[in-house]
Amino acid sequence: MIFDNRVRRSVPQLNTASLPDLIFTVLFFFMVVTHMRQTTIKVEFRMPQGTQLTCLTKKSTVSYIYIGKVKHSAVTAAASGSATTKGYYLQLNDRIATTEEVAKFISAERQRMSSEDHQRQTVSLKADCNAPMGLITDLKQALRKANVRRINYSADEKK
Repeated sequence: MIFDNRVRRSVPQLNTASLPDLIFTVLFFFMVVTHMRQTTIKVEFRMPQGTQLTCLTKKSTVSYIYIGKVKHSAVTAAASGSATTKGYYLQLNDRIATTEEVAKFISAERQRMSSEDHQRQTVSLKADCNAPMGLITDLKQALRKANVRRINYSADEKK
């Protein structure tokens, strides 16, 4: 009988009207802060196709070298570098380079890695399928002089 006189109290509901604004603000923040690609590709290349492909496991130990023809927007940057056979160029990080600069690039890449990752360092070549083999051979010789033990050739899955 005493319990019948109590007023039932309810918990006030949470106002969710501003929740979409908060979600879009967080989404916009991450879109601005996140970097999707570390280097700007200045050469055009069409990767060859293969059937027995495997994925790289630890991407922090991978350094990328691009081989291809210079894009139209990067013509002024390529004019300062020396031309290679048939108009194909090497790109190391964000700049067009020659095979003589590969050793300096590899040593800079090793400095950014931890000492445990030096043995697992892999160089991934993303070369145009029509790139001259002489240029790739010169690059492989420069990588050998820079003491690179693992070279990966990137390709697309054959359809």
